[in-house]
Amino acid sequence: MRSREAGFTLIESLFVLSVFLIIASISAFLIKPQFGSVEKQQFLTQLKSDLLYAQQYAISHHTEVIVHFPSGHAAYYIHEKVSSQYLIERKIPERIKIQPGSMKLFFQFQADGNINRFGSFWINFDDKESYKFTFLIGKGRFYVQKE
Repeated sequence: MRSREAGFTLIESLFVLSVFLIIASISAFLIKPQFGSVEKQQFLTQLKSDLLYAQQYAISHHTEVIVHFPSGHAAYYIHEKVSSQYLIERKIPERIKIQPGSMKLFFQFQADGNINRFGSFWINFDDKESYKFTFLIGKGRFYVQKE
């Protein structure tokens, strides 16, 4: 008796490969919008955490902490007033723009946790979505509101 090897034909293999490539390309197009949403949420969460850290650092070390969003730079900086060493230096993604509102993009947390000025600034994502960071008079509390 002769044993016959069973396998796939070339046409069957090409058909399976083409179906796999179609499914892979469709999923790549579906993942792209999700990346923008995840990047936005990650940036907002990181910024809120950094601002709370700056306030807690000022309270725990009894020093003034400066938060600065320099214009023309795609980054923000947090550092002690007496030291030139940065506590936090974060890059801002290109599609995110930070604009002043009723407060300048340079403020500081005092040693007791209060903020030296109050008001709002805006964070714009691709000119489609805007978020308003509002700092209240008092203990340096802030909240974020989607506009």
